[in-house]
Amino acid sequence: MPSKRVLITGLSTYWGGRLALALEGDPSIEAIVGVDNEEPSVELERTEYVKVGTQHALLRRVVEAAEIDTVVDTRLVVDSSTTSRAKAHENNVIGTMNILAACSGPDSCVRKFIFKSSTHFYGSEQDDPAFFDETMERPHAARTPIERDILDAEGSVTEFADQHPKVAVTILRFANVLGPAVRTSHIDLFSLPAVPMILGFDPRYQFVHEDDVVHGLEHVVQRELPGVYNLAADGVLTLTEVAGLLGKPPAPLLPPWGTGLVAGLAGRLGLKIPAEMLNQLRFGRGVDNRRLKACGFEYGYTSREAVLKLGEHLRLHPVLRAGAEPYRYEREVEEFLRWSPNVRTSRLTESGGLSREQMVELRRLLSAYEPPAQAEPAEEDPLPPPPVDHYDDLGSEEVISLLGSLDKDGLRALQAYEREHRGRVTVIRAIESILARQAAARG
Repeated sequence: MPSKRVLITGLSTYWGGRLALALEGDPSIEAIVGVDNEEPSVELERTEYVKVGTQHALLRRVVEAAEIDTVVDTRLVVDSSTTSRAKAHENNVIGTMNILAACSGPDSCVRKFIFKSSTHFYGSEQDDPAFFDETMERPHAARTPIERDILDAEGSVTEFADQHPKVAVTILRFANVLGPAVRTSHIDLFSLPAVPMILGFDPRYQFVHEDDVVHGLEHVVQRELPGVYNLAADGVLTLTEVAGLLGKPPAPLLPPWGTGLVAGLAGRLGLKIPAEMLNQLRFGRGVDNRRLKACGFEYGYTSREAVLKLGEHLRLHPVLRAGAEPYRYEREVEEFLRWSPNVRTSRLTESGGLSREQMVELRRLLSAYEPPAQAEPAEEDPLPPPPVDHYDDLGSEEVISLLGSLDKDGLRALQAYEREHRGRVTVIRAIESILARQAAARG
């Protein structure tokens, strides 16, 4: 089933924002809704942001009102250094259960659920197999809170899949991510003048470039691929090879015993080594990536290439960062960019939508259209013409994109015609919403 109406949870996170940007360029997707309790961190055009957390009752209302058919959950915290233990558990376990509950209402249109997970699911131990494939369970009990969270969250997703066989449920387990924009504890470690290691250990590492993470999520949105898939680039490197590719010396400074205590002391000095990372610094991890490739996915980078790209970024970043200005979400500015007829550039135009000049012309023609009388016309009376030539050829998203440029009379004319002829619920609801906001503003 192709996705048409997509809900992204965790829109303010790096992955939620990147995925929304990618999906905005897909003309086959009619609507993109992003939910989070914090504002977006990237500039979006087609994506509609709804400020709501993981309260299942509110999320269910959003899912049902927007007739969402695909939910992509990008919120999972896999790095314990980014938040507190309590907040991570609330987000990972309780939040996942609430989102699943919001997708399981009697009126739910959800037919696809995609969960962004991590290869931390498998753990990292001395007697692990060389490569984990998707059929393998974790051979040892979870050692850290983050690993337990991932197991619990995936357990809830698997239970949801068993209870809702008509929903295609996909779990993507991502390896360690590298890239110029994403921030992880491993990237912080590799940014040091030397790469810290545990004395006597040279672990195996497998990476995935941040662009391939986004492309992997997009690939699954565009297809129906139920099941579990590992997403890790081709090739495995030892940590000393990683240091060499980065042009940095390996530094076996951490003792093999009492490593957690030393890591805690290092954290006070600014070097954060999360608990789930310690065993990986000993034994590493490798995963089989063939299943997703068999479904048509192509990686843009190998593990080696991802490390080389990171090294290039680390060398250039001090020079380039002075001119960078972070994006800040401002609702008034966003609404101007989306709806003002004076804005002449738009990604919608680039993707085949109406230009701003066409929107203005359509507004003029719509304003001249008189809505039909309340009394039903006699059977022999001709049907009223469309508000503009070829209006019936416009998609719902194209019509909705120009509503903000119409005045009250134009909106009511369009509402009348839409109800009489096309009856598209999304268009009618969008018109009613704008009319209600206009009425509230006048009141």
